[in-house]
Amino acid sequence: MRIPSIPGFDQQAFEKYFKNTGWLLIARVGSMIVKFLINSVLLSRYLSTEQFGVLNYPMAIVTFTMAIAALGLDGFITRELLTHPERKNALLGTAFWLRLAAGILTLPLVYGVYTLLSLAKPLETPFSYVLIVACTSVVQSVNIIDSFFQSRVQGKSIMLVQVSGNIASAVIKLLFIVLQLPLIWFVYSLVLDTALLAVGYIILYRQNGERISNWTYDKRITGYLLRHSWPLAFSAILVTVYMKIDQVMIPMYENASQLGIYNTAASLSENWYFIPVAIVTSIFPAIMHARKTEIERYYKRLQNLYDLMVVLSLGIAIVMSLGSNLIYHLLYKPAYWPGAPVLAVHVWAGVFVFLGSASGQYLIAEGYFKLSMLRTGVGAIINIILNLFFIPRYGIIGAAYATLIAYAAATFFILFIPKTRGQGVMMLKSLFLISLFQKIVKR
Repeated sequence: MRIPSIPGFDQQAFEKYFKNTGWLLIARVGSMIVKFLINSVLLSRYLSTEQFGVLNYPMAIVTFTMAIAALGLDGFITRELLTHPERKNALLGTAFWLRLAAGILTLPLVYGVYTLLSLAKPLETPFSYVLIVACTSVVQSVNIIDSFFQSRVQGKSIMLVQVSGNIASAVIKLLFIVLQLPLIWFVYSLVLDTALLAVGYIILYRQNGERISNWTYDKRITGYLLRHSWPLAFSAILVTVYMKIDQVMIPMYENASQLGIYNTAASLSENWYFIPVAIVTSIFPAIMHARKTEIERYYKRLQNLYDLMVVLSLGIAIVMSLGSNLIYHLLYKPAYWPGAPVLAVHVWAGVFVFLGSASGQYLIAEGYFKLSMLRTGVGAIINIILNLFFIPRYGIIGAAYATLIAYAAATFFILFIPKTRGQGVMMLKSLFLISLFQKIVKR
């Protein structure tokens, strides 16, 4: 891909990062399709709504502890490897041992969370299932190798591992279904998914001429990593609460069957969320270049990005919302059909996810890191409060409305901050198609 010559623009670097983004996008799309077909469609056809809910609940809880166990190190280690490649073995080794220790320490935390949630109502998912899945926090410590490949811009390598792992996982789950194995086997398969990825990373690392045995633990690096990565870890935890709290709270008021139905709707809705991430990753370098060279063009490109996000997300929301009944009749058995109206509501949250992804990059570009974290925190608090009121009164469709309102509030929270209010207004112009209409009129 060639672009016109621009003063100060590195064509070779652009092509390198564009290709890397392309590989990452392929990996994300491949993973999404495989996971959706196996984890949502085929498994839901094999399991009852109650069993499907019981299967998905452990991961909803463990997602929080996984965010804690990751310690926010992945992105930070990537940056450190770019800056200090000569310290590779010490950085990777120290990060690995920190994540391994954190993963083990989260196991008692899982028990505490499970016990606390059980106070409202005895949970139908046995704690043994949750504990099994919680082991993923330990296994995923090996995934720090991903930072090594990210630092070398080897998106193709990451794609190979992810796609191979997902295919192997799909084959195993299909085998379990064919053999008509009981639910516990599918619980173990959730840990196996993480283990397959870990093995793939280790094999690829060795093929690059590297050895895990060369990793070292450095006490001095430990303090440095923890001091600088804790904001990232805290932000990841807030994002997890913001995105997953509905699935944790539903069993506090409803049965596992209702959670199983809700999970199908959430899966259908959230599978589109890779799109804004991929677009922003590809486009934002050009937007940042405009910020350095011409501020007017910088804001124009941001407005164009918001317009694009709204057009795409509205298109998805309208099609999925109007076609929700047809989608459920085609993909799921009748026991899951009550999820259609839930999908019709939940999918509209994607409009704010798309806009939030774009504006989130703006906040990072301007250095408003604390504001970005605050916005996520506000969304998480609103989501929790609304779920407390909506789920007991309206059931799982109440959880969908809580998610929609919380996402909208978090995205447009920047309207209440003077220095970012302008961006909020720009997003509103895109949301109500004012900006798009003005462009059409000008033409």
